[in-house]
Amino acid sequence: MIGSLRGTFAARTGEAEVIVEVGGVGYRVSVTTATASSLTAVGSDVFLHVHTHVREDAIVLYGFLHDDERRCFDALLGAHGVGPALALAILSALSPATLSTAILEDDLGTLCLVPGIGRKTAARLLIDLKSRLDLPDLHASDVSTGGATHSPRAEVRAALTELGYGPDEIRSALERLEAGDDEPSVEALLRSALRELATR
Repeated sequence: MIGSLRGTFAARTGEAEVIVEVGGVGYRVSVTTATASSLTAVGSDVFLHVHTHVREDAIVLYGFLHDDERRCFDALLGAHGVGPALALAILSALSPATLSTAILEDDLGTLCLVPGIGRKTAARLLIDLKSRLDLPDLHASDVSTGGATHSPRAEVRAALTELGYGPDEIRSALERLEAGDDEPSVEALLRSALRELATR
């Protein structure tokens, strides 16, 4: 099995596929949006952490710039009903840190930002991934709060989703709102997010 590739970025063959040349051999590698956007200069050196997925009809390589992305990908594949395409879509929409936070907070809204994931699928993922992702603070969070916690940003994401905004719009709006020492209320954060979306 191929666990990593170090070579030359040879070409981009699709929105989520690149070719990495190693020792004169070009490997086609499916990548996340973040990894694809970071590979811009053809001929540049590249190192990718790789998950090798073997099917009856093909061997497919999935590449990631960071090992935490590959570990999240492996964990997602172990969840019920999640194949490589959906796992890649999740990691293209959510960073490992964002995904872990969503699992910790039982945040259905964030998972529903991923195209193809509805509330039922998101709820099942929350259950499956709690035992698969490395979440050291999970049990402490459950004990201290008596169950699920929901941050203001998680509630705002859910509200904006209900209002019909897309995942990219919501993520961009919230990223532009810097968190201060005190987390703003849901109402204040929602007003700020709507103002940000209105200016775009």
